[in-house]
Amino acid sequence: MAALSRFIRRMFLVGLFLAAIPLALTLLYTVVTPVSTLMVWRTVTGQRVDRQTVKLAEIARVAPATLIASEDSRFCSHRGVDWRELAAVMDDEDGPARGASTLPMQVARNLFLWQGDSGPTAYLRKGLEIPLALIIDLVWSKRRMMEIYLNIAEWGPNGEFGIEAASRRAFGKPAARLSAGEAALLVSVLPNPILRDPRAPGPGVRRKAAIITRRANQALTLCLG
Repeated sequence: MAALSRFIRRMFLVGLFLAAIPLALTLLYTVVTPVSTLMVWRTVTGQRVDRQTVKLAEIARVAPATLIASEDSRFCSHRGVDWRELAAVMDDEDGPARGASTLPMQVARNLFLWQGDSGPTAYLRKGLEIPLALIIDLVWSKRRMMEIYLNIAEWGPNGEFGIEAASRRAFGKPAARLSAGEAALLVSVLPNPILRDPRAPGPGVRRKAAIITRRANQALTLCLG
């Protein structure tokens, strides 16, 4: 009985330690530019990583508006999780594979969790994304969260991360000079920039970009200042 109690106590302490790591990193990332788990993996395995960090003020204003219009229309109003959309997705037969990941949830996934949406692990990862997103939204401003997303998202087939590297690869220009159409094409290739290329967009990407461009004009971005 004593051995079982010691084991449970140790497991509890291990759990507390593991839970404290994301919280500590979230606090650190308020001032330090983070790297994603995928960037770490590519670096450790000797693969190319191209990430050019930029401030949000150095990115064309249309880019975050386009991202909000495409990925998280209530970004400025929810507190990390869009409970209404999440409930609708969980009632859907496709489950979490259908989506409902807010930008904070996507940031949590990129920083602390693994990629991929299929299989039973999709439910586990979605469950982990939720508390992490709530913590992130509590600690960071919306502006900081958007800046981090735009600097860590995988955005190319050869280790490009962040909108600056993506913009230079696709259009040969910095993200500060992106047009509305170019920003929409970049966002339209997410979440699979390996199979979709903004330099040679297919009909599906073009249609999505056109829809996003129209929505971006009405996207609520007041929380970004």
